[in-house]
Amino acid sequence: MKILVCTDGSEYSRKALEQASLIADANIVDEVAIIHVYENRQSESPLFIASDKQAELIRMVAEEVQEERQKILAEALQFFKNKNVKSRTILKEGHPSHTIVRVAEDEGFNMIFVGSRGLSGLEKVILGSVSNAVAQEAKNCSVVIVK
Repeated sequence: MKILVCTDGSEYSRKALEQASLIADANIVDEVAIIHVYENRQSESPLFIASDKQAELIRMVAEEVQEERQKILAEALQFFKNKNVKSRTILKEGHPSHTIVRVAEDEGFNMIFVGSRGLSGLEKVILGSVSNAVAQEAKNCSVVIVK
């Protein structure tokens, strides 16, 4: 069995890590992979010419964001290491739900664990939910949404 665990560093994704570790500990699991997917919103913004100072600030912010992504994955990896569960990390850029489902299909995962964001009413209608989209899009594996 292969398990893919989604993380964004939130409380809900930490709960997903915990639930996945229980399954990994209780069953024969061949692989646990932890995935973090991010969207590059800069490509959606209008093009502008930045001064050298602005360009340096943009570069510094991008580096800090990348370090935060790596930290999220490192903490999740350490979580599984503390539970004596061998795991690996995957960092991808793209639309979160589409990318998670594509990775799960391409790499033959049997289960996807994803935290619920707990969005309410209007927020859910406007923003949608990565966990809901993953559940709807995944065709060849089970999806566990953890609250």
